[in-house]
Amino acid sequence: MDHDNRDRNAGSGGSPPGKTPGDSWADGLPKGRRWSGIAWSLLFLLVPVLGTATFVIAPYYDHWLPKDVSVHGKSIDGLFYFILVLTGVVFLATELILFWFMWKYDAAASSKPATYIQGSHTLEVVWTIIPAATMLFLAIYQMNTWADVKMRRPRMAPSVEVVARQFEWRLRYPGRDETLGTEDDLFVVNDLHVPIDEDFLVQLKSMDVLHSFFLPNLRIKQDAVPGMKIPVWFKATETGTYDIVCAEVCGWGHYKMKGRVTVESRADFNRWLARIEAEQKATQRGPEEIPMAAAD
Repeated sequence: MDHDNRDRNAGSGGSPPGKTPGDSWADGLPKGRRWSGIAWSLLFLLVPVLGTATFVIAPYYDHWLPKDVSVHGKSIDGLFYFILVLTGVVFLATELILFWFMWKYDAAASSKPATYIQGSHTLEVVWTIIPAATMLFLAIYQMNTWADVKMRRPRMAPSVEVVARQFEWRLRYPGRDETLGTEDDLFVVNDLHVPIDEDFLVQLKSMDVLHSFFLPNLRIKQDAVPGMKIPVWFKATETGTYDIVCAEVCGWGHYKMKGRVTVESRADFNRWLARIEAEQKATQRGPEEIPMAAAD
């Protein structure tokens, strides 16, 4: 009878054989298992610690956002940092709570066996409503920035036509008549020039597959879709030479589909256009210069 009572007590969550109610439930666990629980707790603690440290030191090693040289870049960066802080706080809180639970309720530190709970319907509703409300707030908060970058197009003729093609950027500037699609258009490849402090309107096209026109320093990223003419606009605020890259995998040569954008004064921009015009005329021959084929 005594033997049966001991078995019944052990199966109902009582103290293990040989243990008093005040003893830890896991006092009989091997020491290696106890240290394993501590190690896992500390490992999970390292995730938020090292993650936060990475974000803090990254700018000092030039592994952060590229320098902003556009008018609308400040608002875009502001949105990025706002969302980063918001999600970062949630991430830190989640990881720290996870560490605390693993540490506090480790088997070696608990005086009772684990118990099963059904869950809380109220808690599930709360943690569903809060993220939904946060997403709705972000959608409304970013509307003005989105409109500036994607909807409020400047009322002007296109400054340049950019045609994406495997694996280069073909650019066409209007000539002296300031109209694209005429005989005096100027053609260059992978070398975009932009006057500083002026609205600049790009007419973006694709000749073959889906590409993505990405100007990191100007905070511009727009897909180039075959069969579509897509307007892209910006205003550069600082002279210099910056990158043009394709941000969409477009084939075996995607890695080398890059160019440069040069932001310069209006005077330098006009001189560059004049030079391109002279070089283009020097390589073209008029009808009077083309020899006639001899008649049979």
